[in-house]
Amino acid sequence: MKKGFAVVSLTLVLSAVLAGCQIGNRAAEPTAEDTTNSSVAVPWVGTKNTTRINTSDPVEAAVLVSRTLWTAVSESNRPASVVLTDVSNWQIAAASTDLIHHPSNGPVLFFEKESVPEATLEELKRLNPMGAEGNDNIQIVIVGPVSASVEEQLKGLDMKIDKIEGEEPAAVAQAIDTYYAKVAGELPQAVVVGSVDSPEYTLPAVNWIAHMPEPLLYVTKDEIPAPTVEALNERGGNAIIYLIGPESVVSGNVENELKSYGTVTRISGNDPYANSIAFAQFKDKGTQFGWGIATPGHNLSFLTQDSTMLAIAAAPFSHLGKHAPLIFTNKDGMPDSVMEYTAALQPKFQDSPAEGPYNHAWITGDSSTLSNAAQSEIDDMLEISPASGGNPHAGH
Repeated sequence: MKKGFAVVSLTLVLSAVLAGCQIGNRAAEPTAEDTTNSSVAVPWVGTKNTTRINTSDPVEAAVLVSRTLWTAVSESNRPASVVLTDVSNWQIAAASTDLIHHPSNGPVLFFEKESVPEATLEELKRLNPMGAEGNDNIQIVIVGPVSASVEEQLKGLDMKIDKIEGEEPAAVAQAIDTYYAKVAGELPQAVVVGSVDSPEYTLPAVNWIAHMPEPLLYVTKDEIPAPTVEALNERGGNAIIYLIGPESVVSGNVENELKSYGTVTRISGNDPYANSIAFAQFKDKGTQFGWGIATPGHNLSFLTQDSTMLAIAAAPFSHLGKHAPLIFTNKDGMPDSVMEYTAALQPKFQDSPAEGPYNHAWITGDSSTLSNAAQSEIDDMLEISPASGGNPHAGH
């Protein structure tokens, strides 16, 4: 760590809070001793404007995101249900984030091919999902293929489980769309369509679908898979389609074909950084689709573009608390486009920094994924500064 880079560990504070969450609620919750330990030595690392989920293991990251957002002290901060999916399949996991928001109001946690990691099992026990009232009191929704050994482990939790089965990503995405419509009682007319082959361009959509009811459907560069066609046909020719990514990942021919199912708006940038910024900035005033973040006083979720499963683990940061779109950055610092975007969002004060508003960022991954210097730079770029320019601390 560089000298002068002041990193404040939030571990003691947050661990104390989480431990305190168990007191007085022991009838419904496992004990603090059973649920607050983590194999991550320093789970959270914070600066004045950032909070880091300090692991690059997607299983552990999903658990820490869950612990950050669902304290599970009472019914008001316990999830209704939890989404479980295979950590090795990004396409299915990404589409499953549509089930994060209500009525589920719960995180995505991961299992492996033949087993459920201990961290996931312990988090399920700590959360003790209440059961989704709009979904037959289901507590766990398994999405995608699941082995008999994983199912056997989950049976030991004595929780009510439902499954959305399938192995082909476009088909599972369609099944998720159908499942959500049944549970919610309505089919969203708007959908997000992304590349099934290019996570670095598709993943910014994940934070939005975790926040709002629109599903993620898949295409290849040159084809619309049959399950995606079926999902679009359910909208009766009136689908409102938001296509994410440039023509280098989803061709103009596919864009034109999509127009036969409704209206199409492409949201894109020439590289993954610009693409994530374009999605964070986009707002359709007619439908209210999109973050539309172009002014100070917001939250962002920073990841590197190769952190595919970490991005899915961090998707709930757009659902609770300081809602955050995903912004891609580099391991050792911001590319120019991200620097320019955060500069445009930097809060300015007239007389005192106590005026606000303030920015914040979630960072997911340890320093081997996104360096301490990069966290420091993000912190600096989010700092409130005097409108007149000069020293950010001049008003103190």
